Amino acid sequence: MGPSNQLSAEPSGRCLRAVRFFTGDMRRCGQWVKRQVLIIQLLDGVLRGTAQVMFVSNPVSGLLISTGLFLQNPWWALNSLLGAFVSTVSALLLRLNREAIFAGLHGYNGTLVGMLMAAFSSKGNWYWWLLFPNVFMSMLCPVVSSALSSIMSKWDLPVFTLPFNILTCLHIAATGTAHPYFPEVKIQPKAHLYHNDSLANLSIPQLFLSVPVGVGQVFGCDSPWTACLVLLALLLCSPAICLHALLGSAAGLCTALFCAYVTSATSKLMSVLALPACTWPFCLSTLIFLLLSSENPAICRPPLSAVSCPEENQHYLRQLRMSEKALSSCKGERTLERMEG
Repeated sequence: MGPSNQLSAEPSGRCLRAVRFFTGDMRRCGQWVKRQVLIIQLLDGVLRGTAQVMFVSNPVSGLLISTGLFLQNPWWALNSLLGAFVSTVSALLLRLNREAIFAGLHGYNGTLVGMLMAAFSSKGNWYWWLLFPNVFMSMLCPVVSSALSSIMSKWDLPVFTLPFNILTCLHIAATGTAHPYFPEVKIQPKAHLYHNDSLANLSIPQLFLSVPVGVGQVFGCDSPWTACLVLLALLLCSPAICLHALLGSAAGLCTALFCAYVTSATSKLMSVLALPACTWPFCLSTLIFLLLSSENPAICRPPLSAVSCPEENQHYLRQLRMSEKALSSCKGERTLERMEG
């Protein structure tokens, strides 16, 4: 390779390293953050906690998602960041696993609690008294999460957003629509997308737009710009998660898979109690699938301690299968040697 080729290769190599630094789970950034002061660690943990709502641990992804939330509603975004911060600090005070804390695993439930408490409040935006129950409920997130982990770990299952579901429903049930300080909006079952009255009003562009917007609805946001930033955040960390998020939203639009039916049933059931469906459909359907016992080699999940982004999960499973093949071939050779001896 000539000098000119070397000079051209060096900038491209640097660009590639820079791209790799900001993609995936930004492990090098996490290692650098560990050596910094606590406030830097907390900032990284809060951003990762925001991103962990979408199963990614990337602070840049968390920053993109937070920007999208501010585009949707600054008051909602402020409450979500406060919830993530308080739940992360609460986990530190409880002396839970620090690796899990700064990976954002104790921040995402607080993010959703703060966001949805603001969204379901009938007092509207900038009702500052709402910060008090937000802080209280966010403090309880790692408590409920740790308690559920003790139970779910017996089946090697994650807690997902069950703490958010429990605490948000508890808050709404305790306050209700007539509460003098923290009144909630009246929960009503949403009309089905394909109702005869609304079918004639649908357009093809609206249907296509509803697929990315459906991804943003994880945060209760219907802004296309918020949805685009959420998808960009997913793409930055894991293209596989981004693709599956779009496929899941499209499947829900067509009501073709199990979770769509659970959503409809749960929404109607919870509305009887004047409660939102939150993410109960996701938790129920996913936990049922994870509890599935099958001998199909295509249905295989790594242990919870080894779970990362899908790309790394595939690498883990390939390494596991290679080691199993090597072990089986070694046993076969030993058996053959014994037979010959």
